[in-house]
Amino acid sequence: MAASPHYGGLALAAWGAIQMIVGNLAAQVFIARTAFVVSLIGTVLFLGGTRMVQSLAFPLCLTVFLFPLPAMLYAQMTLPLQVFASGVAETILNCAGIPVLRDGNILELAHQRLSVVEACSGMRSLLSLLFLSLVYGYFFDSRSWMRGLLAALTIPIAIVANAARVTLAGLLSDFRPDLARGAFHVLEGWLFCAAALALIVALHRWLARRIDGYVR
Repeated sequence: MAASPHYGGLALAAWGAIQMIVGNLAAQVFIARTAFVVSLIGTVLFLGGTRMVQSLAFPLCLTVFLFPLPAMLYAQMTLPLQVFASGVAETILNCAGIPVLRDGNILELAHQRLSVVEACSGMRSLLSLLFLSLVYGYFFDSRSWMRGLLAALTIPIAIVANAARVTLAGLLSDFRPDLARGAFHVLEGWLFCAAALALIVALHRWLARRIDGYVR
């Protein structure tokens, strides 16, 4: 692809520089960090033109995952996830015959107290899985609607997977409280995240086969 520089990119890059300065002066970390994306798009536009920006649109959009969400928005999103995960865990544990009392996002078991803190809300795994789902869809399916569908399905899959992880932590802690913390707890999170990603891939292949078979 031949480069066709567009001088509008200079204005966009300058906007990003001004945004970074304003964000730093106002102590707005999110605004300062996202200025990098604006400047990057402006640089690509200036050096390669609009066709270059269009061809690199997907990786440029993925750069938003480089930055954490604003603290206020993050807190508003994590609390419902914490309550949901602890509620699911309470229901399943009671059905399994394990007495548990829930107070918000805190589970009171016979041997210990499990607190579904912000880090256990599943927000981090949700964002990670959403990123991986978008990348997977980009490389393995050319249909835009299928990519969007996979991204949409990733959200409930990630939420349910995190609720299952919290439930398993409660089940294991009833027998060995030390399994609900430390290295095993971290490994448990990685395993459930990998299982959720495998489920997304399997679901995509199943949908692709059904749709291709229907079209034929």
